[in-house]
Amino acid sequence: MVAAKDKKLSASLEDYLEAIFNIASRSNFARSKDIAELLGVSKSSVTGALRILKKKGLANYKPYGYVSLTETGQSAAAEVVRKHNILNSFFVNVLGVRPDNAQKAACKAEHALGPGIISKLLSFIEFMTESDKNGRDLADEFQKFCRKRGARGKRTRWRLQK
Repeated sequence: MVAAKDKKLSASLEDYLEAIFNIASRSNFARSKDIAELLGVSKSSVTGALRILKKKGLANYKPYGYVSLTETGQSAAAEVVRKHNILNSFFVNVLGVRPDNAQKAACKAEHALGPGIISKLLSFIEFMTESDKNGRDLADEFQKFCRKRGARGKRTRWRLQK
């Protein structure tokens, strides 16, 4: 993952890593202009973030040049993208959230949820997929339940385990 000296990245820096990763996946490098456009930020904000990522050993960057990720940066970015994709898949395929809303929610949640929760979500998605292969579409049943519950406005009481 990220080198010891980099301990924890801010949500903003993770967003920059993810943006570079996604842009560079098409052309092996990114430009500040492309990063700014994708994230909806100013070029000066991108420059500041790139300097920090370079200092942390996560990006190769020279002013007015192309940006690429170091091996460590590539690993860190791949982990951010992995979390994002797991969350997005869960929101869309299990919870039935509209893709545009799921995308926004995944962007926010990917920074807040630790690896243990992400791992459990991935296991749950795999479980749902396995159930579907065995002829039972639990995600569809859940979505029908939500629509039915929404129409009646009835709330379900959950039993919490101690």
